[in-house]
Amino acid sequence: MTIIIMILLIVLSLYTLSSRDLLYGVIALSAFSMLSATLFYIFNAPDVAITEAAVGAGVSTVIFAWAIRSTERKDQE
Repeated sequence: MTIIIMILLIVLSLYTLSSRDLLYGVIALSAFSMLSATLFYIFNAPDVAITEAAVGAGVSTVIFAWAIRSTERKDQE
């Protein structure tokens, strides 16, 4: 189970870095944080898992999405 989660973490991190759309990158980063929290819980660190889920997947996702929404989009044509 941990090997599958670690492979998914690598895939999500690569997708986050290579994503052309910032919002998709933020959503992938949020999924990365949730998988990290799951991995921490599996390794018997529930306090770290709760913190990662709250801060990593919760607060930072809201802040990043709000910052993206507040900026102007300029597409290259």
